[in-house]
Amino acid sequence: MKVMLVKRVPQGGPDDGWRSRKRQQTRQRIADAGLRLFLEYGFEATTLDAIAEAAGIARRTFFHYFDSKEALLYAYEDEVEHSFRTALADIDSNTPPLQAMATAMRAMIADFGSEKARKIHRVVHSTPTLRASNQADYERLERFVFSVLAEKWPEPRVHLRLRLIAMVGIGALRVAVDRWRPDPSGSLQEYVDESFAALRTEMLT
Repeated sequence: MKVMLVKRVPQGGPDDGWRSRKRQQTRQRIADAGLRLFLEYGFEATTLDAIAEAAGIARRTFFHYFDSKEALLYAYEDEVEHSFRTALADIDSNTPPLQAMATAMRAMIADFGSEKARKIHRVVHSTPTLRASNQADYERLERFVFSVLAEKWPEPRVHLRLRLIAMVGIGALRVAVDRWRPDPSGSLQEYVDESFAALRTEMLT
């Protein structure tokens, strides 16, 4: 009897990694195409057909990656969150949590880029429906930051403190963004540094 030898591909092998990278590249290409069109024509006037054409995909393919036009902007939130989580993981756990959060946020901004952030804010603040959801975006970011801080400092006794740190830290970020947005030559990093320096000063007085 002839025995057939079947070569099995291990789960999570090179092909899976390649497909994952390819999907991420396509997702980023769609998001970038959408952002360019939003800036040029406005969010409301940009159609899914236009985004698909600019990204070099079929219209139906769009929905394999995003549920809506709004979801294109949330793709950048995923990038921001990944950068923050990575930066915080590299910080020594003996660092005070507020200082660690400020350091991770600074690294996140450097990684993401002020110019990209400015473009996204231009789209959001020029679109009434997106502008109205801005408060919810900050609340979602606050919950995310608390969850990442709690992963690094898992002791329940410090979670109240971490929740407060996440709240005031996102507040400092929000003040920095509000000050930076109308300043065409300003650095978001500098405004964030100023906000956290003022926050530390107030906490010590």
